[in-house]
Amino acid sequence: MFLFLRDTFLRMIFLQTTFLCWLVCAAFLTAAAGAPAKVHVISFGKWTSVQWVTGSATDEKKNDKTLTIKVRALVVDGRVKEYTLGAPHEVTDRLFVVRRVFRLNDSLPEDSALRWQWERGGWMLVDRLTGRVSPVALPEFDAFYSAASWYRDYVAYCGVADDGKKTYAVVAQLSRRKPVLKKEISNTGVPDDAAPDSACPVPSWQRGPVRVSFEPAGGGKETFAIRGHVVDLVNDAEEEEDAK
Repeated sequence: MFLFLRDTFLRMIFLQTTFLCWLVCAAFLTAAAGAPAKVHVISFGKWTSVQWVTGSATDEKKNDKTLTIKVRALVVDGRVKEYTLGAPHEVTDRLFVVRRVFRLNDSLPEDSALRWQWERGGWMLVDRLTGRVSPVALPEFDAFYSAASWYRDYVAYCGVADDGKKTYAVVAQLSRRKPVLKKEISNTGVPDDAAPDSACPVPSWQRGPVRVSFEPAGGGKETFAIRGHVVDLVNDAEEEEDAK
């Protein structure tokens, strides 16, 4: 009888403990589910003028090899996440993209002090809801020679091949890894002493219907109609003839 009562008592304690643990877990999960999402504060710092060396180190003292650019900090929840260049592009009411700029250590092993210089980077996607900042992968985009033009979640630019011998008309979309458009527009590439953003002039967009035009130096203007993931080359001469 004593053993029976003891086992019964221990069983009741075990059941009560298990029940209490279940109640605590349920309360915790309910509180977590009902807790409001953290609000992230995203802002930009003040503009600061810096020197950007666009030539080689031996030519950096020449006026035509150094440009003054304005940069500012991207601040998330009171902490500086990155430094940016130029105006952001609003993709949606939640997402925007902005150009990254950073400081690179240019000192040689034998230098006694660190030597920093500013460099332009690629584009970043910023999520206002989560506070996440992530790089945007743009095929063939060259941080020095390519000038990007955004429309909705599309970006158009002239990309440069890895060997620098070819340039492409490129249209990329944030939701896709492969470019919507990649068409060779030059097999001469860009010279080593070319100026920044010189792969081609900034592409121009129009809406209704959505189109983008590239006009590379030494080549004719080409316009492409963008329909989702489909791209069609627009023949301006035929359109003018049909309009008559």
